Amino acid sequence: MKNILTRVNSITAKIEKIILSMSILLMMINTTANALGRYIFNQSIYFSEELNQFLMVSVTFIGLTYAVRNGRNIRMTAIYDALSHKKKKVLMIFIAITTSMLMFLLAYEAWVYVMQLKEINRQSPALQIQVYIVYMIVPFGFFMAGIQFFIRFVQNLLHDEIYLSYDVIEEKDCDLKDQAC
Repeated sequence: MKNILTRVNSITAKIEKIILSMSILLMMINTTANALGRYIFNQSIYFSEELNQFLMVSVTFIGLTYAVRNGRNIRMTAIYDALSHKKKKVLMIFIAITTSMLMFLLAYEAWVYVMQLKEINRQSPALQIQVYIVYMIVPFGFFMAGIQFFIRFVQNLLHDEIYLSYDVIEEKDCDLKDQAC
C-alpha cells in the first residue's frame, strides 16, 4: 500500500509542479509584455487580461492540490487542539475522508458544468477559444485534491502519528514542563 501511495503522490506532485510553474511563468511573461507594450509602444496586448484570468483559475485550483499535499490548507483547530491524541486522530480520519468525498463531489459537479459549457459552444471573447477547455482545470484540481485528502485518510489509518498530508506529520503536543518533546 505504501508503494502505491508513494507513486500516486509522486505523479501528482510532478503534474502540479509543471502546471503551477508554467502558469505562473506564463502569467509573468504575459503581464510584463503587456506592460512594456502599453508604456513603450502605446499598444496593449488585447488578450492579456483574459489569458491572465484563465491562468489564475489554473493556479487557484492546482494550488489547492499543492496546499493539501504539503499540509498547508486552512484548518479550523479550536476544538481539535483541545482534544487528546486519540480523539484528534479519529477526528482527522473523519475530516480527511469527508473532505475527500466533498472534493470528488465538487469535481463531478465541475465536470458537469464544464460539459454544459461545451454543449453551448461558449468561446472566450478575446482569444476565441472554447471556454470548456480552459475550465477543465477546475474538475481536475478538485479531483487531485480529493486524491490528496484520501491519501491523508489512508496515512492516518495506517500510522499512529497524525498525518496532515502524505509526508507531513503533525507536531506532537508538548507540555510546557516537558522540553524534550
